[in-house]
Formats: sequence, structure tokens, C-alpha cells
Amino acid sequence: MTQVLKGVRVIEVAQYTFVPAAGALLADWGAEVIKIEHPIRGDGQRGFIRMGGQHVDPQRQTGLQQPNHSKRSVGLDLSTPGGQEVLYELARTADVLLTNALPAVRQKNRFDVEHIRAVNPGIVYARGSGLGDKGPEREGRGFDSTVFWSRGGMGATLTPPELGAPLWQTMPAFGDMISAMNLAGGVAAALFHRGQTGEGVEVDASLLATAWWAAGAGVTQALEKNVLLQAEMPRSGGVMNAPLMGIYTTSDGRAVTLCMVTPGPFIRDTFVRLGVPEAADDPRFSTAEAIMANWQASSDLLVKTFAQYPLAHWRERLRDLQGAWAPMQNLIELGADEQALANDMIMEVDLEDGGTPMKLVRGPVQFDHAPMRATRAPEASEHTEEVLLELGLSWEKLDELKKAGAIA
Repeated sequence: MTQVLKGVRVIEVAQYTFVPAAGALLADWGAEVIKIEHPIRGDGQRGFIRMGGQHVDPQRQTGLQQPNHSKRSVGLDLSTPGGQEVLYELARTADVLLTNALPAVRQKNRFDVEHIRAVNPGIVYARGSGLGDKGPEREGRGFDSTVFWSRGGMGATLTPPELGAPLWQTMPAFGDMISAMNLAGGVAAALFHRGQTGEGVEVDASLLATAWWAAGAGVTQALEKNVLLQAEMPRSGGVMNAPLMGIYTTSDGRAVTLCMVTPGPFIRDTFVRLGVPEAADDPRFSTAEAIMANWQASSDLLVKTFAQYPLAHWRERLRDLQGAWAPMQNLIELGADEQALANDMIMEVDLEDGGTPMKLVRGPVQFDHAPMRATRAPEASEHTEEVLLELGLSWEKLDELKKAGAIA
């Protein structure tokens, strides 16, 4: 595995998912990531008892492992002078500081950009927030469901109006994980800039900005046309004027998605593989213009055809289909997706309990075709003594800091 960030040290003063997941990505790319946690409470996510509607096993907490693998944990109470001084000692040795603390917390505990730059002027100072670090609401709290899903327009756009109320965000940490990639990419770019110029810069990414970017095509269209995109109630069939684009229900209640934006080259192959080759010679369907004009009739034919067999049949039948298509898969099925596994999208970590290794999702970027290697998320404050001894602090100093409540 090519560790493109080998030699980079990252100090992470963050909790929950967004910014810690950015730290995990940097660790995957080779950086050393030291996670700062409160010596008693730890990362707030360690206390979760439910996630995604499911009970959380504290020994096998997926929501903690995914964004915190491959790090070391140091327990510091940053509200104490001793904890702050240890953080400054760590910052002196670091290339990056990652945080999702609100501005008032950063100021109160003296680890805002001016405090860290006072001990390390060239450090990359990276903030992840809900609403951005400027403007009248920069102090506001923001979570995935409130900012990315609700304020960012995802929930309203993806809810059919017939439902009468917006959909709740079912996918846990959906916007968090996308935002983490944005922040990690920004940090990597800032490190490149520092390598070219010697200048450390501030990096900001937010859930709100990620929502705008993820929905950019729709947002731009809405602003240009003053017309909203709106989800429709689910049904089996093609979209208007484009029957080779749509979702078709199979006999077992599953579904196949077709997405042939320019239908002409794919008409014959599609109908042949669906077992209705005669449709390719029907003048209503034989050309792009004809099939678009007669989209309802061709959509009805496809609805009837797909409904005759289960998804497993269509997986085999359409395996070499020339046009773009996909089975509508659930999250469990992803774990057996041959193409995903061939591209190393799963990595395993051995947990503290010694049980079955936990499967984690690797980051979306791969280097030199090599699979990622990861270690489990640390226990809270697990590496405090180890890291601080590496800094050169004596056992006597560690004992003094522990008695003062500054470290774990």
C-alpha cells in the first residue's frame, strides 16, 4: 500500500463522525493521527446506545470503528492549563490540526487558530462544521440530519409531495461521511501548498457546503429556472420520454434500474436480452425518436417483461447488457458484490474483544491498486502515556499532570 501521507502527523480534536472520519481517511493514506479525547468522557460517540435504529454493542460499535480506525488516542482535559500545554507540545510536532469544536469552545480552551499558530506557525489548521466558520450562525450546532439532510435540501427534494411530510434521514452519518472526504481532500491540498510555499493555511468544510456541492446540479438548475426538483412516488416504469431510463419491479418485489441516456444504440440489445427481440423491429420502438415518442407503450412492455421473473434471473440475463443498468441492492448485499470486493472496498480490523474481525468500508480513493490496511479504533485515552513519553515528557511530569486532572 502506497502511504502517500507517510511522515505527516495529524492532531485531531474532534468527536462524533464528520471530522473523525476525515482523520481516518488521512490515516488510511499514511498519516499518523493522534486523537485527543476528554480523559473521562472520551468521544461523545462512545456513549451511543442506538444508531440507525439499532442497539449499539459497546464492544463492537461500528459507528465508532468506521471513523476512528488506525489512530492513537490521548486523553487531555483541554479546559485545564496542563491539558492545553500538552496540546501545544503535540502541535509543535504536527503538520495538521483537525477540529470540529465550535468557535466559543476553541476560544475558551485556547486551541483556536491563533493559539496553535503561536506554537507552530506553519501548521495546517482544518475545521469541520455544520454551518461554516463565517456568518451570523457560525456558533450554531449542526448535525447530519439538521444541516445536510434538512437545511441542505436533501430531505425536501427526495420526498414525494404525496407523502405529506418529509422523509427522515434513514442512512446514519450520510452527509458526515461525504463531508469527511471533502475535508480530507482539502487538508491534502493544503499540505501540497505548504510543501510548495512553506505556508500553512486554514481549511474549512461544512455539512452545509457539502449538501450544496452534492446537490450542485439540482441547486444550479433551481437557481437558474426557479423550479424545484421533486421526487415522485415510486412506481415500476420508465421516465417520461425515456423508457430505457427508469426503475422496473421484478416478480419477487425487487427492482432493476436502467439508465440509457441515449437509447438508440442500445434498443436492440436491450430487447433481445429481455427476451422480447420482436420489440426491436416494432416501428414504435426501433429508433431513438420512435421509442421516445412512444415511451408509455414501451415502458408498459418493459414493466410486464420485468415482472415475469425474479431479480436473480435478471442479474444473469443482463450481465453483459450493453447499456447501463444495475440491480437495486440493499446494504447487506453490498458485502457480496463481486465488483466491490474486487476493488477492495471492504477492509477488516481485529477488535479488542478478540472476536470476529469487523468489516469496515475503505475510503473511496485507492493508490496503486493496493488494498487498505487498518487497525481498530483506539480505546479512549489508550495511548496517552505512550505518546507523551515520545514527546519527551518524564514519568514525573505525567504523574503531575494526572494528579491535576489534565491527562488520563
